[in-house]
Amino acid sequence: MTGRWVVIAGERYQRPSDFLPRRLPVEDEPIRPCPFCPGRDDDVVASYGPPGSWVVRVVPNRYPAFSGSEPMVVSHLGPVFTQAPASGLHEVLVLSPEHNSSWADLSETHAGFVMEALRDRMAAHAATPGLRYSQAVVNCGREAGASIEHPHGQLLSMPFIPGEAANELAGFARFRGNCLMCATIDAEEEAAHRIIFADDRVATISPFWGGTPYELLILPRRHNGNLHESDSRDLAAMGSAVQRALAALRGRLGDIAYNVMFHSAPFRLTGDFHWHVHVMPKISTRGGFEMGSGVLINVVPPERAAEELRAEVAAAA
Repeated sequence: MTGRWVVIAGERYQRPSDFLPRRLPVEDEPIRPCPFCPGRDDDVVASYGPPGSWVVRVVPNRYPAFSGSEPMVVSHLGPVFTQAPASGLHEVLVLSPEHNSSWADLSETHAGFVMEALRDRMAAHAATPGLRYSQAVVNCGREAGASIEHPHGQLLSMPFIPGEAANELAGFARFRGNCLMCATIDAEEEAAHRIIFADDRVATISPFWGGTPYELLILPRRHNGNLHESDSRDLAAMGSAVQRALAALRGRLGDIAYNVMFHSAPFRLTGDFHWHVHVMPKISTRGGFEMGSGVLINVVPPERAAEELRAEVAAAA
């Protein structure tokens, strides 16, 4: 997908301490009152849910990584010192009024509201002059980067295309004759043993090139570069697929930390892309070899992960 090699070393999985549930509390001293719990209604950008109540809401991030509308003008302070204003937008999607829930606990309708909020805000960011890319993420657990326990996601929009997105774009450009993600769905369904769940709108895969244990790739079947331009039924199916994937991971691995990352095409892209979702459990640590070389070592073969997670999906059905 990005041109990077990974090492599959399934025999290393015999070590008993490889995977442990998360142990660090997100908040050393819990925030009171929680800024995302009901009752704090200031600065709400948008709300979603039944009339008279909300199940998902969007608020500005109080400590934004990107803010302001200053043009991205690069300045050089020296031969190796280059900087530019961190202009852009940074918002928080509060996924539920319930402080101790997670996306794995959402109903199908509720997960659909999450995707509706993500679509609407990404569309608004795409229409903002000067912005080129939006990255939506959900961090659950301190090991995954969360600083507040309450279930939430973040949408960060910036005036440049970041490196990971550029690497994926290059992967699409190298793959001649067909869309890389459409071909992935076809090939994985033909192989049959890395598909965890699939219906007529989405496919959840333990990808052949997975670099970390139980890494998942969730793909809409309909080819579309931009999440915010997708069919509402595809978005609802994606919300449900993310819920099912996270519930299966919890059933197999326990209370783990994880990241969910939504990769959509850069705004006004002229090349090929197919939006998708990465689910990355934080159950292992990258060692010096991996950080020094950029080559990931996955101790759980994707085929084994898919078999185990299929069993969890079937048990929950």
